[in-house]
Amino acid sequence: MYDYLIKNASVIDGSGAKAYTGTVAIDNDKIKIIPQGVEAQARQEIDATGKVLCPGFIDAHTHGDMPLGQEFASFSKISQGITTQLGGMCGMSMAPVDPRYVEMVQASMGMLLAKFPEEMATFTTYEKYMEYAKKIAAPENTKFLVGHLTLRVAAMGYDNRKPTRAEMDNMKAMLEEALQAGAGGLSSGLVYVPSAYGDEDELAELCKVVAKYDGIYTTHMRNEGVHCIESVQESINTCRKSGVDLVISHHKFQGIPSWGNSKVTLEMINHANEVEGLSVHCDQYPYTASQTQLSVCAPPEYYDHGMEGMVKYLQDPVMREKIRKDMNDPDHDYDNYYLNSGGWKGVMVSKSVNLPEIEGMTIQAYADKIGKDPFDVFCDVMIANDGVATAIYFTMCDEDLFRIIQNKYVMVGSDGILRAADDKPHPRAMGTFPHAIRTFVKENKLMSLEEMIRKMTGMTAKVTKMPNKGLIKDGYDADLLIFDYDKLYDRADYKNPNLPCDGIEYVFVNGQLTYHDMKLTGAKAGRLVLMN
Repeated sequence: MYDYLIKNASVIDGSGAKAYTGTVAIDNDKIKIIPQGVEAQARQEIDATGKVLCPGFIDAHTHGDMPLGQEFASFSKISQGITTQLGGMCGMSMAPVDPRYVEMVQASMGMLLAKFPEEMATFTTYEKYMEYAKKIAAPENTKFLVGHLTLRVAAMGYDNRKPTRAEMDNMKAMLEEALQAGAGGLSSGLVYVPSAYGDEDELAELCKVVAKYDGIYTTHMRNEGVHCIESVQESINTCRKSGVDLVISHHKFQGIPSWGNSKVTLEMINHANEVEGLSVHCDQYPYTASQTQLSVCAPPEYYDHGMEGMVKYLQDPVMREKIRKDMNDPDHDYDNYYLNSGGWKGVMVSKSVNLPEIEGMTIQAYADKIGKDPFDVFCDVMIANDGVATAIYFTMCDEDLFRIIQNKYVMVGSDGILRAADDKPHPRAMGTFPHAIRTFVKENKLMSLEEMIRKMTGMTAKVTKMPNKGLIKDGYDADLLIFDYDKLYDRADYKNPNLPCDGIEYVFVNGQLTYHDMKLTGAKAGRLVLMN
């Protein structure tokens, strides 16, 4: 007797194949396809007539490893149909750390978590971190990457220079230990210091270690604006030099001068795969606004003494004016989120703990309200929060968004960030996957529902190397989702970002019913997806 029998569903199996009406059973923690005409019995039956049954969504790009096991974070994933997440993105991971630099690395990652584990100073090896993570019961599955930023801080602090041979060997040794402990690869965030101080050769040398273990390398590229083409080339060069499988994170074009260049970068990606035989993919979230630290508005060289040093610069009148001048210089060589947003009118503060009255407003609107220069408002927010504040940047266009998702090497990732239960995130944290279906399938008819779901399940499992996930197939993990296509709707928006999605009816993780009636059931069957 099976645990569950899901009958009369419109089955979309995650492969891209056309939907069919069928019956699927859950046998302990595995999937069993019931052939037509075969009788089967189960402890519980679900009549899914008129509903879609598909694999649980796999989030290709998350920061959910930071608040691992915390209910608010799990709810944001499970309530939109995500059953598995890939964490440790954008160069930021919990381990390995050097106890001398723990506070420094926490400041760098402050936008991802309100309170770090007390044990973090003990995560000196990845194995020690995994021992900690294995003790955390969570509803969702998680696979981890090692962050380049975290590695670099552990090896050489915030120094803006090339690593010495000894430091490079140390980073490689720490990375190899992490891969042996079960991490799935390496991530970089080349707009965030000190990851930004690493060059192509440094990353390629680290990626050779990843390639040896058949891991993946994901990168938040050095520039997603006017120099995005060069950044894609750098990423592909790293792949070419090392032999690693590459995933370009949240591929997009920020700022009007860069719009339309997705034609060029997608052709570069196609060529890398189809002519050179490399493995190059991307993930994308289905929104035209991004979210990250407010601090990225300023050039990276001002973080040479960490976030604390940057705040001190903003308090120094001479340095403050120098920073203002550099931020307004379009030729200054960094990914300028402030200019990409068209100025302060396109920068909305989403979280400012110590100046909460600005939350939900653009810096320009708040400056107009209180009669102050918007750059000075930016400085006020940074100083009040010790540099740890987040913002939403309205920088992108639909044309690039639509073109990118239709490329065959692109999958879906939320890049969702929730620091705490009372956080005010980007709506992608709560609604990415239903929003992708609504935007790309329902409203704009860019692809079939089957192809959209493939980009959220089977394709993602293959690219991120998660065997036994992403397909409705005999013997695969019973991570399943039942939703009402007609009622599927993401309610989260920029003003009310914490609203759950409509239409998600049942979510199973490893065979256990985890979400129903718009709430978590209390089941915590999630597992760590390890490399080995």
